[in-house]
Amino acid sequence: MRISADNDRTGASSGTILGQAIEKLQHQGLSDRLRHRGQIIATAAIRSDRWACLARFLQLARRGFTLPVAHPSRFFTAPLLLSLLISCAPGGRLESAAHAASVKHIAKAAEPTEPERPQPPANLLNAVQRLGEAFDGQVGISVRDMDEGWTVSFNGDRLVPQQSVSKLWVAIAVMDAVDHGKLSLSDPVTVRRSDLTVFHQPIRPLVTKSGYRTTIGHLLKMALTRSANSCNDVLLWKVGGPKAIRAMLARKGVDDVSFGPGERKLQAKTAGLEWRPEWAGGWGFLKARAAMPYAARNRALKRYLAAPYDGASADGITRGLMLLKKGKLLSAGSTRHLLSLMRASRTGPLRLRSGLRDGWTLAHKTGTGQELGNLSTGYNDVGILVSPEGHRYAVAVMIATTRVPIPTRMRLMGNVTRAIIRTD
Repeated sequence: MRISADNDRTGASSGTILGQAIEKLQHQGLSDRLRHRGQIIATAAIRSDRWACLARFLQLARRGFTLPVAHPSRFFTAPLLLSLLISCAPGGRLESAAHAASVKHIAKAAEPTEPERPQPPANLLNAVQRLGEAFDGQVGISVRDMDEGWTVSFNGDRLVPQQSVSKLWVAIAVMDAVDHGKLSLSDPVTVRRSDLTVFHQPIRPLVTKSGYRTTIGHLLKMALTRSANSCNDVLLWKVGGPKAIRAMLARKGVDDVSFGPGERKLQAKTAGLEWRPEWAGGWGFLKARAAMPYAARNRALKRYLAAPYDGASADGITRGLMLLKKGKLLSAGSTRHLLSLMRASRTGPLRLRSGLRDGWTLAHKTGTGQELGNLSTGYNDVGILVSPEGHRYAVAVMIATTRVPIPTRMRLMGNVTRAIIRTD
């Protein structure tokens, strides 16, 4: 450990005595005195003024005096400095160790060092950095090795829009309710026209005046494999609404992941509107949005992107995926069921999935936000990638904003998958 001093006001008249003491400790081998439960014994009796001695010590330190200790940072600390200072007592000169006054300090025994954690492959670090920097847009990338414990990320701590990625947290809340006996996947549900939302709604044609009768399990399957907005919204309110999802995320330790106000309010607010019940089904909302001035929509979209109502970081999402895969969020049966639905997803086949090789599997959830002019937002894919040998990675590629075409966005996501596979 190199010690430096900012002040060089020294009195060297008698400070050489302390220098001799330090040299003596050097020649005798300070490391020999660090045995037997870390006991440090500094022996000196010096006829001199103690402040001059300290000044001389600081002078030596400024010149780069170094102690020959294998691990000095653990042993050469303030107590040893104090013992050297106290030893500068008036009325004595440096004598042999047999006649010296001893100052003892019992140092903490060295704590056992933790085993060195595996480090991420350098070529993966370089690949993720290169992909993130080369992409024309704001993107967060996170790759988390579940088995070795390392994480590689690019803008991994930045909060970005989730959009339909947030359906994953609703699904976890549903299966958590199943685990606690509050819901069953076979529970009957009737979806009314008033339950319909906006954008992608595969069940909309099935909802008649008398409603559409189905089950919790079928709604969950549609929400995860088809990213069906209305199915997800019905499930959201079955488990207690947005507040319940936020409480669940906090309770289970899924950090840096928030949850928005629900599909209808989220999309309306992002567009600069306030949701109206008569817009259920989507057509009324689309007409109202189309009638808005560009400037008003642009202001609303900028507000959303600056502080997304459904924001999450890429690192936060991969942590949540890791907790899910490791069985920390749900029972073993519920975890298997949820991951099987994510593997069966039909959305985004050319996103992360485009980089897969034979034997690799991906359980994932996509998200796609609104567009304004040629600006796209919330274009995401997150998932759990497993090698043929069972090595597990959590992956998140979240494009907050970009103006590049869809094939370029897909290529970025596929390239992240390919980079992981090349370094496995």
